[in-house]
Amino acid sequence: MADEAKAKGNAAFAAGNYSDAIKHFSDAITLSPANHVLYSNRSAAYASINNFSEALVDAKKTVEIKPDWAKGYSRLGSAHLGLHNYVEAIEAYKKGLELDPNNEALKSGLSDAETRVRTRPGFGNPTRPGASPFGDAFGPEMWAKLTADPTTRAFLQQPDFVNMMKELQKNPSNLNLYLKDPRVMQALGVLLNIKLSTRGSDDKGVEMYDVSSERKRPAEEEPVNVKEKKREAEPMQEEVEVSEEEREKKERKEKARKAKEEGNVAYKKKDFETAIRCYSEAIELDDEDISFVTNRAAVYLEMGKFEECIKDCDTAVERGRELRSDFKMVAKALTRKGTALVKMAKCSKDYEPAIETFQKALTEHRNPDTLKKLNDAEKAKKDLEQQEYFDPKIADEEREKGNEFFKQQKYPEAIKQYTESLRRNPKDHKAYSNRAACYTKLGALPEGLKDAEKCIELDPTFAKGYTRKGAAQFLMKDYDKALETYQAGLKHDPHNQELLDGVKRCVAQINKASRGDLTPEELKERQAKAMQDPEIQNILQDPVMGQVLTDLQENPKASQEHMKNPLVMNKIQKLISSGIVQIR
Repeated sequence: MADEAKAKGNAAFAAGNYSDAIKHFSDAITLSPANHVLYSNRSAAYASINNFSEALVDAKKTVEIKPDWAKGYSRLGSAHLGLHNYVEAIEAYKKGLELDPNNEALKSGLSDAETRVRTRPGFGNPTRPGASPFGDAFGPEMWAKLTADPTTRAFLQQPDFVNMMKELQKNPSNLNLYLKDPRVMQALGVLLNIKLSTRGSDDKGVEMYDVSSERKRPAEEEPVNVKEKKREAEPMQEEVEVSEEEREKKERKEKARKAKEEGNVAYKKKDFETAIRCYSEAIELDDEDISFVTNRAAVYLEMGKFEECIKDCDTAVERGRELRSDFKMVAKALTRKGTALVKMAKCSKDYEPAIETFQKALTEHRNPDTLKKLNDAEKAKKDLEQQEYFDPKIADEEREKGNEFFKQQKYPEAIKQYTESLRRNPKDHKAYSNRAACYTKLGALPEGLKDAEKCIELDPTFAKGYTRKGAAQFLMKDYDKALETYQAGLKHDPHNQELLDGVKRCVAQINKASRGDLTPEELKERQAKAMQDPEIQNILQDPVMGQVLTDLQENPKASQEHMKNPLVMNKIQKLISSGIVQIR
């Protein structure tokens, strides 16, 4: 049953339903708490919804149970990376590589973590070009400080302010873009524990005062007109001389742009050699635009040169981190790398590196195309595993083992064998029928019903499928539905005694309601169940049926006319059998 829950979790994860996946993996862990794979899978699901704290808990449990499993350290590193614990992430990835030195996912994760440590804005490297001296202000405690201050707490209700602060948290060096907003200045003062005041609206910049030494203007001092003060201090405009180095840099960027455009034209014409040459020229001229590298990677991908494509994508990611490029560009490079890894997986039959890469891309930017590629890769991996595991002969042997357990009334053991049989041959309708019978015996009626429906789907002429489905519905007290199931089965096997007996049982229960023989408890139970049935709800909401029910009570002559309509009669019968309508 743990395997069943795990399979459901994998299916939900592949479909992008991460919350459902977490639920199924949790169910599996309850049944098999020592299975390290389950914690690993749930960690990946938590990471997919950016709940890295829970992902870290499960990753730690994974390596605790299975310390010699490299993939566990990949999960651990990914969780630490999501929490910005870069040093811990590096340590986890290195431990994993000690176990599996050639693991691409671990290598890529280690490179990513090391790059983020080097390029972390404003932290530990204030002399780095482009670093913001206020980087520490926008660290992990930013939101707590803003919430604690009564002034800035009010700003948190304003979406535009929140968006500005999020942007500053990502890129502190962009602070100069928001200095004109007094709310940002107020927030910066709170974060740095100093008092900041904006100058006049015609001036630029900020004035900073230490809280402990703020000087107050004497009462007798006359205010100074800001505009006049500015005019007095305003220097004469001088022509700015552009250095030779800056001029050359600008010329190189322009040449690089033109080379890229030529490469784009060649790419569209499928003149790949020319496109490669043009993009390479652009890269040589300007190494601050990673789009040149990702474009060349796209050409390599089209040419089937997957290793060259992956190399360019890795370069683009590393350089993008150094330049603090747009997250979307970094995600694009990772997605392109994942696509190349999928192509290679068709030969290597290893989709895990591609899956790991797509997951990393989604942590940068949640792009629908990347998500689809991830789902496709996971499906391909699952299909491959099923193909490699497929063996009808072994499937029959496992089903026979299940039959022996069933005869001994060892239903959990039988379910395990039937499940293994279905893993070996997912198209075996008999295994679904037999497992449905086990679930029904154990009272797991929804699971039994699902297996019976799958059995009928695979072979609509198999009478056992209808008896299994009807039995589950009968025990769920859906007597009308059970009757329909038994009658559908009789169309394929008119003389089947189990189906005929099932019809009799259903009719007896339905007539019991029609005669008014239900006890108050049975009536209440049936009515409560009926009100949850969408079909019953539709009947009660139908205005025509509303009039029919009124006529049944107040106008017997009109009601007799209604009874001549087979559709109306069928709906009334459903209401009677459900206990909603009672005949006295």
